[in-house]
Amino acid sequence: MIEIVVPAVGESISEVQISQWLKQEGDWVAAGTDLVDLETEKASVQVAAPSDGFLKKILKPTDQFAAVGEAIAMFEPAAKPASGSAPTAAAPTAAAPTAATSTTATSASGSGGHVMPAARRMMDDQKIPESQVTGSGPGGRILKEDVAKAASSATSAAEAPKPSSLQPAFPQETQKQGTLQQGTLHRSEEIKPMSMIRRTIATRLVQAQHNAALLSTFNEIDMQPVMQLRNKYRDAFAEKHGVKLGFMSFFAKAACEALKRFPSVNAEIRGNNIVYRHYYDIGIAIGGGKGLVVPVLRNVERMSFAEIERTIGDYATKAMSNKLTPEDLEGGTFTISNGGIYGSLLSTPIVNPPQSGILGLHAIQDRPVAINGEVAIRPMMYVALTYDHRIIDGREAVSFLKTIKEVVEDPSRLFLEI
Repeated sequence: MIEIVVPAVGESISEVQISQWLKQEGDWVAAGTDLVDLETEKASVQVAAPSDGFLKKILKPTDQFAAVGEAIAMFEPAAKPASGSAPTAAAPTAAAPTAATSTTATSASGSGGHVMPAARRMMDDQKIPESQVTGSGPGGRILKEDVAKAASSATSAAEAPKPSSLQPAFPQETQKQGTLQQGTLHRSEEIKPMSMIRRTIATRLVQAQHNAALLSTFNEIDMQPVMQLRNKYRDAFAEKHGVKLGFMSFFAKAACEALKRFPSVNAEIRGNNIVYRHYYDIGIAIGGGKGLVVPVLRNVERMSFAEIERTIGDYATKAMSNKLTPEDLEGGTFTISNGGIYGSLLSTPIVNPPQSGILGLHAIQDRPVAINGEVAIRPMMYVALTYDHRIIDGREAVSFLKTIKEVVEDPSRLFLEI
């Protein structure tokens, strides 16, 4: 028997959260097969089986926290059993049911399924007999959700109103309607530990608010030139590069150009020094399975439009499946956040420390604008720049955002470098 322990996942990471057990107690697992997903403050990592064998006991259930080096499961190396001889996960041996109880027992066990450890603890805590729980898991396994459902049914039955001479003298339908409207039934709360990523997001946002002098400035961009360019070359671009041409590559390139002109937006404060970076690693905020994450595009000044779009697509796929690595999220000199994909019309994004600026993109809306003395309907987007006023002056911030506007409204500037 060997211990499955939390591996070292980064210099600054000392604790992880059990995100999901991919195998159950008693399962036979091939060497190299992932056993569990662990969530760190930066990304998710998986722990694989060290050899062929059985996952004998889970020591840390889902949502619990564990320190680096701490044992989270026990594993027994073993060859794969012959077909039909694999042991089941430690199910208690019981005498054959009597005729009076055989139907109930069969229903509860789900054709021979067993009780999962978390479900067993809940049954013991709430004193719920196994015969009252119907398993809905694979092979009829009894899950926590099944026990919770059984407990809810028992509570509802116990609280059902009984005939009484003290009941109000109005129709039954009126009583039911009034109860539902007042929300007096099924009022419940659920307490779950905050995920590692959510805790990190919360800490960093508060840190940014407390340690930086944040200010925001706004502008709006006519998106028609970019939209026309996309429509003209969309099919040829996709056919050649195997990826769609999106808006983000235009803004990443425009941001790179603006950062070159206003280097303080690409800088950071370290103690009493200002560090000016002459490279452009731009973080792209992406909504992932566990929350907002910001993977980083390295050296955007050297990337093509296709490389930017392809990398963002890869990051989005990894984020939704919680497969981003700490290396994907480290560093970054500037960030772009696109709240417009969720319908946001205007917002003030918060700087991602130790960075000094973040560009917020928003929804594109057709609005009337004055062009050459005439009113025209154009697809307009509000943009926002939140910046650290300690090292970025208002003039620089406004000029930076104006550069973004000029480049996006005339994309040829990206190729002519003017």
